[in-house]
Amino acid sequence: MAEIDIIGGDRAMALIRASVIPDAAALADTLVEGGIHAIEFTFTTPDVETHIARATSRETGALVGAGSVLTPAQARSALDAGAHFIATPGLSPQIAEIAAEASVPLMMGAFTPSEIMQALALGVWAVKVFPAQTAGPDHFRHLLGPMPMARLIASGGIVAENARSFLNAGSYAVTAGSSVVPAESLAASDWDDIRRRAGEFAAAL
Repeated sequence: MAEIDIIGGDRAMALIRASVIPDAAALADTLVEGGIHAIEFTFTTPDVETHIARATSRETGALVGAGSVLTPAQARSALDAGAHFIATPGLSPQIAEIAAEASVPLMMGAFTPSEIMQALALGVWAVKVFPAQTAGPDHFRHLLGPMPMARLIASGGIVAENARSFLNAGSYAVTAGSSVVPAESLAASDWDDIRRRAGEFAAAL
């Protein structure tokens, strides 16, 4: 089994969008202990490459990726920092080429059937459907009707209370965001709170 497949095992991945990350390795440890092994650090965080490098510098058991990758330069710097996967908010043939050359799993953001078809043609490992909360679970049922082979990850507005409904609709996994890793808890290094939130989210799946 490929390392990336742990996302399918957990049915979840964590997305970290914060201005302050005091200890990326401790955060990775905490999320793994809570039952979420895949972590996406986004380029909206200052100096995100440093956080990726720290999170991959020791055996945390986490699968660490780079998200909100917008340019080929960002993709290359994320890979240089040790990212295990790359995620983009939209379609980018140039970034798809870089990921393929590096043999690194790629996720691309899409919303419509046409966009998902384009993402699949670019060789993505999975498509992150965003914003999932806006579309609702039925959107996934309709998309998977003609494209049952698509691996769709629900992203945006997913919380413990609605996560299961997206999985029941056929979503491969869901993305846990600020409901699991609140900015204030992260800034305060409140690992107990984040561990509890991750466990509750994982249990809801």
